[in-house]
Formats: sequence, structure tokens, C-alpha cells
Amino acid sequence: MNLAQTINSKITPSIAHKINAGLVQFVNQDVLPLTRLNQEIFWQEFSQLLTDLTPKNQALLEKREIFQQKIDDWHQANPQCSANQYQTFLQEIGYLVEQGDDFQINTQHVDQEIAMMAGPQLVVPIKNARFALNAANARWGSLYDAAYGSDVIPQCEGLKAGKKYNPARGNHVIAFGKTFLDENFPLKEGSHHDVQSYSVYFHHLLATFPDGSQSGLAQPCQFVASSNPDVEPTSIVLKNNGLHIELIINRKGNIGKTDIAGLDDIQIESALSTIMDFEDSIAAVDSQDKLEAYRNWFGLITGNLTATINKGNQTQIRRLNCDRSYTHKNGDDYNLHGRSLLMVRNVGHLMTSDLVQDAQGNNLPEGLIDAVITALIASIEIKNPQACRVTNSRTGSIYIVKPKMHGPEEVAFSNEIFERVESMLDLTPNTIKMGIMDEERRTTVNLKECIRAAQSRVVFINTGFLDRTGDEIHTSMQAGAFKPKAEIKHQAWISAYENNNVEVGLACGFAGKAQIGKGMWAMPEEMKAMMSAKVAHPQSGANTAWVPSPTAATLHAIHYHQVNVFEQQQAIANRTPAKLEDLLKLELLDENELTEQQVEAELDNNIQGILGYVVRWVEMGIGCSKVPDINNIELMEDRATLRISSQHIANWLLHGICRPEQVMDSMHKMAQVVDNQNQSSEGYKAMQPNTEQSLAFQAARELIFQGRNQPSGYTEPLLHQYRIWAKNQ
Repeated sequence: MNLAQTINSKITPSIAHKINAGLVQFVNQDVLPLTRLNQEIFWQEFSQLLTDLTPKNQALLEKREIFQQKIDDWHQANPQCSANQYQTFLQEIGYLVEQGDDFQINTQHVDQEIAMMAGPQLVVPIKNARFALNAANARWGSLYDAAYGSDVIPQCEGLKAGKKYNPARGNHVIAFGKTFLDENFPLKEGSHHDVQSYSVYFHHLLATFPDGSQSGLAQPCQFVASSNPDVEPTSIVLKNNGLHIELIINRKGNIGKTDIAGLDDIQIESALSTIMDFEDSIAAVDSQDKLEAYRNWFGLITGNLTATINKGNQTQIRRLNCDRSYTHKNGDDYNLHGRSLLMVRNVGHLMTSDLVQDAQGNNLPEGLIDAVITALIASIEIKNPQACRVTNSRTGSIYIVKPKMHGPEEVAFSNEIFERVESMLDLTPNTIKMGIMDEERRTTVNLKECIRAAQSRVVFINTGFLDRTGDEIHTSMQAGAFKPKAEIKHQAWISAYENNNVEVGLACGFAGKAQIGKGMWAMPEEMKAMMSAKVAHPQSGANTAWVPSPTAATLHAIHYHQVNVFEQQQAIANRTPAKLEDLLKLELLDENELTEQQVEAELDNNIQGILGYVVRWVEMGIGCSKVPDINNIELMEDRATLRISSQHIANWLLHGICRPEQVMDSMHKMAQVVDNQNQSSEGYKAMQPNTEQSLAFQAARELIFQGRNQPSGYTEPLLHQYRIWAKNQ
């Protein structure tokens, strides 16, 4: 495919931009015919949008650098400053903006999954069709499968999951599931463990025990629907805290034939929403990569995306699940969504793309292109629903999550972008809903005004430790040396940040209108630990949180049965808000606080993580995968991990905590570790012994030693450069 071929002669002579021929073909042949938009007008308005908004985009990026330079200079000139002095300085330069009056967001036409329900959220790389389909279909998950295949049930002697079904392990799984029923859908009398059969009597669910006694639910309203209710039902639908579960009754099933009640499975409503990611979890560095991503998004919206799965000697075709239909207890139809509500995460304001170039051959802002193309594709189901095999938004909305925005001005700019896109696509104003990721410090400390800048379209805010800390380190690079990463997690500013996000969201009216989210559980194989730790997210008042897999979504959904998030939000709304001075407070390393061995251990930990991620990104084009850490624990990594680790080492180099030769020694040592961990991976290119010939090793070195000079500490510019070189080898 030739890059940046001009479309002037093909579309209209008035367009000054060079647009990739593949993009033109895809949009003209596949997308525009389903939207009923005029081809010539579309490209003219697309070009005009880029002409008008590119200078604004650039000016905002330059303002980031101006702020950073002023903050760097101030820290160097004021090494012993007080918190009040620092806060005053940030106000004087305009980094901290004045907070306006209280207000409530007025976003309308929001789907229930975002506004009225609380549950897990998946983030998945859009370039991987199989992953994308798995995530979209993770709206429902088998509790039995999730428990059987994870460490929630111990993998001890006699209970190990092997290639063949282990009945002893299966019995523990069934007991786990029935305990879940007892805790969240209790019977008025007795236990689900002892039920012999379930039946529907008038509008009620009845459980019958071996002695002939019966009991209904302690809360009869939890029974909502069933299948085949006139005899022994084949499925029973229960509802708690807004979430459904389905009891599958099949006395001939693999599990049901041995179960006293014929209960073959417990299906749990799991991932209510999924973010299809064009950003941190994919390696998309050129037009070829972007077109692949756009085509997958197109396939999801039209419902035609498929993936071929080879399991043993069998080939399966995976596609989007259909909706589910039952009989309501009053006799009416009762239909439930079969898929996650799909959102799409565009890239931020920083990067440019060769999909569109100006007359001088300069690549234009990728975020602007993403906004137009992803919204254009999503608009198909609004403009031409007959063209879509499935329905995503029942309210006619498009959900775009916008990452890495710095402060209210940049949110306002994104709002302007979406206004322009709505106009060119002939969409009702505020059809495009915005997710604001609270992952940059200038957004955190100005969160209320960021929300105000998008108050008619905002539907999502969230927190994320990795990116937020990476930005904190870069912003405060000159303030001093940061503590080891594990200690940063326990600093006061982190808890203030997490609390502030929820408190500001609730104060701005998010309850019942929008999502407040929490970050990722990064260890997909550590489900027992997740079940102990991640209940804190719904307890915090967040009505969604990120999980690394469909299995994790099913297990994390249990927490939303245990905790009524909206009741939690009512209590939190009355607590004392986090203080600005706490958000800006940094606990830095004291002189000689760490031993040489501690410094080396931290370097090894950071560098192993950097190399383990970068080698797959640069050499294999994998933006998100399970990467073994230094202790061989697999972590679901994306670019956020790379940002915090590279900035952390750059900070230590600046302040003399470590020496360049120490870093290089660790890099060579950890390259061998990473090579050993990946030696059985198909397509893997080892870094050792010729590290100078390894593009991945060189990229990692640059990310560390040039970390201070990278815009906001972002890793994308260097990663893209090295990945392009790797693709051209």
C-alpha cells in the first residue's frame, strides 16, 4: 500500500490534503454507502476540519511544554519550597485554574449500562479481532467456568485442573456457585445447596427440597424471568443490584446430570461495557495498522466481524452473540442484551498519522482522524440500523473515550472536535458522548472544570495509577528523586487522587448519569488475590472498574452483587472532599535512604518490565499481552507500565540515585532474563548477545536515557519510530 497518496483527482480538486488511498477506498466503498452521506461533501468537510483544528491541536501541545519548562525552572530555583508557595505559583502561571460555581452534568440519552448499572469493564486491543469479539461477548460469563479455570478454587493435590474434567474440582466449583446464590439470592428457608428442583408458581420462584418442603426467595422480587416456566424451567433469571444471573437447568448436561437440582451452569451478567482501544493497548504506527483497526471497529458496529479459532482438530468461527430472550414472570417477553456496550478509545492529542498529510508532507493529528473515522463508523447504526446485524447503543449514542488530556482547555478542545464531527456527520448535537480519563496531573487538580468543559456529553471519568504516576514523575522531575514504585502506591497523594475522582464526579451529578471508573487489575492469573482486593473498587463508589479478561469480569461481577454501589455513592457524597494540597503533596526520597542493593533491585525490576514489553511492541507489533515480570508472574501490560518505569529511572538518573553504567549493566542482565522468558514464543527475536543490533533493546535504552526529553514522558514517539524501522527491515 502506498502511503499518503493524494485523493485530489479522485474526490474533489478543492481538497488540499493528501489522504491515504486505502483509507479513501475503505470509507468510500464500505462505510459511506451505509451512512447515506455524500462522498464529496464528506471529504471536503473532513479536510476543512483538519485545516481548522490542526493549529489548535499544536498550540495546546506547545502549552504543555511551556508549563513543563516553567515548573522545571521553579523547582530548580526553589528546592525548599512550601506547599502554599508551590500552589500559588501554579495558580499564577495558569496551571491551576479558578473553580467555578457548582453544577450538574446534563448528558442525555445515556445507555443503562453506563448510567444506571454498576459492573466490570473490559479494555481490549481493537487490532486483535478474536480478543475484541471475546470482550464484546463477555457481557455474560459462566461462573462455573471462571471458578474452575482460575485459582479461586485452589490448585492443590486432588483439585488440579488437568486436560480432563476433574470431578473433585468440579464439586468445589458447584459448591462455590451455590454459596454465591445463598449469599446474594438467599431462599426464605434452606439453602441452594440442598434444592432438588426449581419451579415457577404464578409469579414466584419455588425451590423444592428432597423432603418435599418448599421455599421461595427471601426477596421474591429478585426473580424476574424464566424459560419454559410451565413445566420444569430450563433457565431462571434473577436480578440483584441491577445485575442479572441465569440459572441453566439441564438434567442431561455435563454438570446438570450429576447435580441434585439439575443446575448445569450459573451464567452471570459480567462486562457491562467494553472499551475498544485504539490507544495504549495496540501498536498502530502507520496507515496499514490504522486501517486494520478501523476495519475491526466497522465489523463490530455492523455485527459482521468474525475470527477463526483453531482448537485441536476443530475450527470455530467466533462472532458477536445475539441478545437473550425469556418469559417475564408476568407472562410478557423479557429480553436482555447479549453483548457489552461498546465504547471506543481514540488516541490523545499528541501523535500524528500518515493517513493524512498536508501539502508539505507533514503527518496530521491522529486524534482528529480517529474522531472522524470512528464516529463515522459508529454512526451507521444510527443512520441505517438495518445495515447492522446487532445493536450497540439503544439510545442512539456514540461513546468515545478521550485519553491523556491535560486540563480543561484540552477537554474543551475535544468537545469542539466532537461538535465539528457531529456537524459533518449530520448527527444530533451531543450524540457523541465523551469519556475523560483522569490520568494527567493537570486534569486531576482541575477535574471539576474539565467536567464542566464537557458537561453535556461527559459519561465517564476514571483513575489509573500507572499513567497518573508517570505524569507526576515527569511533571515533578526536578523536584527530587521519587521513592520506589511500590512505595509510591501508598503515598497520601495517591489516595487523595482516588478519592477526589469519585467525590468530584458525584458532586457534578454523575450518579445515575455516568460512569466513575477505577483502574486495571493487571494479574490475569491471580484471581483469588483479585477477589480479595478489587471489592474495594465498588466500595469506593466507582460503578465500574477495569479487568484483564472475560474470566476476571465474571468473577469481579460478584463484587457488584455484594456491594450496592449507588448506596455507597449516597454515603460518599456527604464526606469531606480531598484537599488540593494533598493532591500536590510529594513524598520524595531522603538522602541515602536506599542501599546500593535496593537501588539495583529497583532498577532490575523496572528494566525487566521495560524490556519485556518493548521487545514485543517493537519486534512483534503486540501492544498488550501477558508479560512475565521479574518474578515470572504474568501481568497484562500496556504502554502505561512503560511510561511509569522509564520515567522513574530517568528521574533517578537525574538526581544521582543510580549511574548510567548501573542502568546499562541491568539492561544487559535483564535482556538475558527476558530472552529466556520468551524463548518458546513464536516469532520472538532475542536481544542477546547482539544488543546493539536489537531495535527493541535500543528503543528501551532511548526511553530511559531520553525520558526527560519526551513530551509529558510519553513513550509513543520513540516506540513508533522503532516499530516503523522494525517493520521496514
